[in-house]
Amino acid sequence: MLKVILSGCSGKMGSVITDIISEDNEAQIVAGVDPFFKEGLKYPVYPTFNELPEADVIIDFSNPAALDNILEYSVKNGVALVAATTGYTDAEVEKIKLAAKKVPVFFTFNMSLGINLLTSLVKKATAVLGDSFDIEIIEKHHNQKIDAPSGTAIMLANAVNKTLDNRMIYEYDRHSKREKRSKNEIGIHSVRGGTIVGEHEVIFAGNNEVVTLTHQAFSKNVFATGAIKAAKFLSGKKPGLYDMNDLISEK
Repeated sequence: MLKVILSGCSGKMGSVITDIISEDNEAQIVAGVDPFFKEGLKYPVYPTFNELPEADVIIDFSNPAALDNILEYSVKNGVALVAATTGYTDAEVEKIKLAAKKVPVFFTFNMSLGINLLTSLVKKATAVLGDSFDIEIIEKHHNQKIDAPSGTAIMLANAVNKTLDNRMIYEYDRHSKREKRSKNEIGIHSVRGGTIVGEHEVIFAGNNEVVTLTHQAFSKNVFATGAIKAAKFLSGKKPGLYDMNDLISEK
């Protein structure tokens, strides 16, 4: 039985993961960590990472501000980590990579299997169309999402850029510029409204034709399911940085 510590257990994603694991015969939550927890969960919840029961893996859907404490606990106790929180800075991502030298860490900007398939398709489309098509990315999320653009939009842009030898620049804000679009840019646009779970669209606009690749998430379950699969995947793994490509290729 995989023993899980759930960081951010009283949040929306934490609630979804709690429900799914409660019906899972291969995993159990042995403790939660959440400074804002009040009551209502069937496992013990702690405000910090100071004293926790023995566990195999941490699933983190909390806040980037908690990263240092999570990494410290993970490395000190040899506990694997699924880093599923969004909104990390470049410096914080580097901290995750350093920790992965000592413990197994699963890190991706989006835990959805579908989004990671979309990323692969975007790379293929860029290789075929990139030199003659303009590329724009539109991401849509609910009105409570704090970070913009989404980490997934950045992940998609990075996939495009890597395919094009990192010669592209990211354009987030055109309203302040009065000039034509340059060929070496990727436009990234954010929409926030209502209860949109998540939608990402990559547009390849050429002369007299447009190719569009889109992914829509209709429930947070897709992210929770991906995180739980990642936690199981890390079981028995050596220290290192893993992502959805490693999980998919193992199947």
